Amino acid sequence: MNFDFSDDQKMLKEQAQKFLAEKCPTKAVRKILEGDEPFDRALWKQIAEMGWLGTSIPEEFGGLGLGHLELCVIAEELGRALAPVPFSSSVYLATEALLLAGSKEQKEKYLPKLASGEIIGTFALAEGPQPPTVKSIKASLRGGRLSGVKTPIADGDVADFAVVVARSGEGAGERAIALAIVDLKGEGVTRKAVKTLDPSRSHAEITFKDAPAEALGAAGEGWDIARRVLDRAAILMAFEQVGGADACLAMAKDYALNRYAFGRQIASFQAIKHKLADMYVLNELARSNAFFGAWALSTDAPELPEAAAGARISASDAFHNASKENIQTHGGMGFTWELDCHLFYRRAKMLGLALGAPRVWKDRLITHLERKNVA
Repeated sequence: MNFDFSDDQKMLKEQAQKFLAEKCPTKAVRKILEGDEPFDRALWKQIAEMGWLGTSIPEEFGGLGLGHLELCVIAEELGRALAPVPFSSSVYLATEALLLAGSKEQKEKYLPKLASGEIIGTFALAEGPQPPTVKSIKASLRGGRLSGVKTPIADGDVADFAVVVARSGEGAGERAIALAIVDLKGEGVTRKAVKTLDPSRSHAEITFKDAPAEALGAAGEGWDIARRVLDRAAILMAFEQVGGADACLAMAKDYALNRYAFGRQIASFQAIKHKLADMYVLNELARSNAFFGAWALSTDAPELPEAAAGARISASDAFHNASKENIQTHGGMGFTWELDCHLFYRRAKMLGLALGAPRVWKDRLITHLERKNVA
């Protein structure tokens, strides 16, 4: 079994890395962090022109028709560059939801525009700081109208539409949860920005009041589809986190090799060497789990749920650790605004909560493993 990428996929990765190094230096990230724009619109347009937004979208719907493995290598480079664009919301979540559950008419309506960057999508699940569950979902879908509040929603302030998880008037338990597509620029929708630790990726509170909604997926399958969407997004986001963790390790290593104390490179000190070695080990463990997830995603393997949970947990731990230790390696300078260390720490914290906290995914992994052992 080959868990490595093909030569063509590695070439795509190299091209993406070169493109983002030129078009998305850290000063571009700082511009969004410190300014009023919610994302880098020029970069988003260029990414769309590169065709990345339609990587996993079939050619019949205006995409490149490549697949999830190619999307994984692009995600890693976006994470390495801290790209301040709504890629994860629109591609990992909204696009995947449509690919999984959309009717032919819905795919024809939305996917070509998503692939071209003409519209941006997002996925509205959370309704507050607590992890969403079947019982906690309060947003209601009745007669094609949606009411409720969703917060915090990544890129909810810039998205054109949202795939919303809501409670329908039919069924019980998980069967009572439905998915709906809602035009965020239409009637019955109000939005306000939500401040987070990482302003380079905007969030919003979205209030729906009898907003027109279009059902997505079969009745009674909303919660199952939402879980499947999150599994796919977890693997793609794991690659983004691995890219960020690798960038942190490279920053820490370069600083340690160039910073001298007591006449020696600080990289020669045992404490620094151990710190960098621990970062490397966690990063490679995360990469291994991400590769397993990529295989499961690309083949739609039965192991996909546990592979997604494993990748999510490992990548979140690796990126958080790498961003934290990168600051420590830089010493007192690492805490300053002028250095880029805090940019990675902010993104690590944000991505670590984006699809649910690690403890939620640990619970999911344990549940899947228990079911597997029983079977």
